[in-house]
This record gives sequence, structure tokens and C-alpha cells, in this order.
Amino acid sequence: MSTLVCGSLAFDTIMVFQDRFKAHILPDQVHMLNVSFTVPEMRRDFGGCAGNIAYNLKLLGGNPLIVGTAGQDFTPYLEHLTAQGLDTSLLRILPDHYTAQAFITTDLDDNQITAFHPGAMFQAHENHLEGRIPAGVRWAIISPDGLGAMVQHLEDLTNAGIPTLFDPGQGLPLFDAETLTRLIDRADYLTVNDYEFQMVQARTGLDTTELRQRLKALIVTRGERGSIIYHGGQEITIPAAKPKTVLDPTGCGDAYRAGLLYGLERNLGWEVSGRIASLMGAYKIESAGTQNHRFTWPEFQARYRDNFGQHLD
Repeated sequence: MSTLVCGSLAFDTIMVFQDRFKAHILPDQVHMLNVSFTVPEMRRDFGGCAGNIAYNLKLLGGNPLIVGTAGQDFTPYLEHLTAQGLDTSLLRILPDHYTAQAFITTDLDDNQITAFHPGAMFQAHENHLEGRIPAGVRWAIISPDGLGAMVQHLEDLTNAGIPTLFDPGQGLPLFDAETLTRLIDRADYLTVNDYEFQMVQARTGLDTTELRQRLKALIVTRGERGSIIYHGGQEITIPAAKPKTVLDPTGCGDAYRAGLLYGLERNLGWEVSGRIASLMGAYKIESAGTQNHRFTWPEFQARYRDNFGQHLD
């Protein structure tokens, strides 16, 4: 049994400016802004939603297949995925493009200036799924990607009868009301954070009750307040797992979604799946970067028991 993970693949270049932006930007001169920041600290991480979700699902012992597009500079990332034992057979490399990349500069007040180059991600609709879905696929997730790819892949998967989790995430601004509503209707499950949940309701005009009626399950994450899973007539409250330290929240949502997929793969039920997802977020927040945390299954079981007072097989 395997799970298709559709979404973006990207390089994240993180830089730290050892000062404050406000000390170097004149408010009355922003119409002619011309500044340069020296950044002695820099790291480059593997990222993108599909890469992050697949990495976390593999850590748990799942069997993800990544569906995405990358560019001519993807070799180091591909070697990293291969080293993790991830299936990359459904990736498409576009030699005339660069892999999507984010350049993020953070100052001492945690303000950020980000430049994002979508690169090959905006050609993800060229990576068709129709007629290419392996026989062993039982689940899928549509995570943020190019708009055309999210629409096309979700329709291909639902037409093939594959239960699909829809995670619009930071791609939400790309959707008009009609398209977003249509995809929610086609998906089996919808997962969003609390801010995105408000955006979905505002964009579609659908309230919580109406969304629940259109979905088999609605999952809303709420950061340190845990998450809520609406399933049938149930409203399941999932407590937040306690991290040992808070280092980097980037990618916590992707880790959470990997936990949900693991639970779906193994038919563990929403309460257990949600707790696994919550603990995955705690592991991620303890580590810088989105694909640098690790654990053994016995370690995960012990922390699950410590956080939730229950045994995990």
C-alpha cells in the first residue's frame, strides 16, 4: 500500500541579518528603496510541501510516492530523497527550469523578507497522473503546488477512485470561489490551519456545518492549541504534543499531514491519527529546517505514551 504525495519541491535558502531592518529603511523613502544587507549566517534546506510530507511519512514507516516537478539544479535534492529510500519515479525534471526556491532573510526582530521563484513548480500541470497511478496506491494528498497542477491532480485522483486529502495551504490565494468550492466537493478530506479555515469560509461562503456536509472529514490545526477533526457527527479535539524545545516552526503543518496519512494508511482511526500528527509537529519544531529531524519507532512510541498516556503499536 502506498500514498501519492502531490505538491511542490523547493530549495529554502535561509539567511540571518544581525541587525534590524527598520534601522536601515527610511519610512519616507520606501518609494525609492535601495538597500543591501550583509548576512553572515546562511543555510540551504530541502523543502517544498511534497518533499516535506513525503520525508515525514517515510520516517513513520509509510510508503509515499512523490508527484512533482523540479529543475536542472535538482540533483542534490534527488540524492537526498534517494538516500531516504523515497520513491521518485513520478517526479518530472524540467531541464529548462530551476527548481522552485525561496530566499528568506530574517532580522533580529524575526521580521522576514522573502523572495520566491516558482520555477519548475509552475509547470507541475505537465506531470499528468491520468493512466500513471500505480496499482498499489490507496491514498493521496494534494498539497500546495501550481494552481493548474492542484486542480488537475485532484480531478485525476478522484476520477480514479483514490481517497484524497486536500491541503490548499499557502496556495489558497490562487483559487477563485468557484474552483475552490469544486475541489472541496471532489476531495474526501480537507486539512487547513485555523487562519486558512477562515480564508476558505470567506472565499467559498460556506460555514463549518456546510463544509462538514461536503466532506468525509475536516481537519483544522490550531498551533499550540492542538487541532480539531470534524468527522461525521463527531468533533474530535486533539491535544498539542509538547516539544522539548521550540526552534523552527517551518514545516510543522507538513509533518502533521504526514501523521494523518500514516494513520489513514493503517486505518488507525481519527483520534490516534490526530495524535500521531500532533507528535510529528512537535518533532519538527525541535529542529532547524524541514527535513533534518529523525527518530526511531521505539522513541516515537515512548513520546506518544508520555504525551497522551496511551500505547501505540
